[in-house]
Amino acid sequence: MVDAVVEFFNDFGLIGMFLHSFLDAIIFPIPAFFLQVSLSILDPQNAIWLAMVGYIACLLGTPIGYLIGKVLGDSVLYKILKKKWIDSASVMFHQNGEAAILIGAFTPIPFKVFTILSGCFHFSLWKLLAYAALGRAVKFFAVGFLFYFYGEASANFVKEELTYVMGGIAVLLLIGFYFKKRVQKKKINVIYQESKEESI
Repeated sequence: MVDAVVEFFNDFGLIGMFLHSFLDAIIFPIPAFFLQVSLSILDPQNAIWLAMVGYIACLLGTPIGYLIGKVLGDSVLYKILKKKWIDSASVMFHQNGEAAILIGAFTPIPFKVFTILSGCFHFSLWKLLAYAALGRAVKFFAVGFLFYFYGEASANFVKEELTYVMGGIAVLLLIGFYFKKRVQKKKINVIYQESKEESI
């Protein structure tokens, strides 16, 4: 199925990249990553431009995915998304929505999960766009720059190793968010204790 989808969009070049990435942020089941790699192998010198087109299209599609989640909510989630994706993203959202979106933007979990869940959980659209812009930039341009500078030689690394690299970054970000949350909690406790002492 992935090969058939990639082959179809492949014939449209940059337009195919735009459409695939746009739909990827809304409802499409196949991540635009596969098409970006395929097109970048064919034309490495155009890889950064492909990354830019895919990135912009993704950001344009993000508010639509958000709207679907906000309007249709749970009734649509289980019809278009796999339960394991929803469960993983739901846990992340309840713990820390900002971290979930930023990390989800460049990990293997399809990004549409996060756009729709953001709407479902009434997360801030502006925050969604801000974190999506940062995370998706990492994913699209990492692939673009690798192909631009190393050409077809980078294909195996991108296909087989890049996911692990991104996963490592995601782990580091999770640790960073965890410690940030602890520091904030500690500050709140200090302020609470000080106010309590003053009231006494």
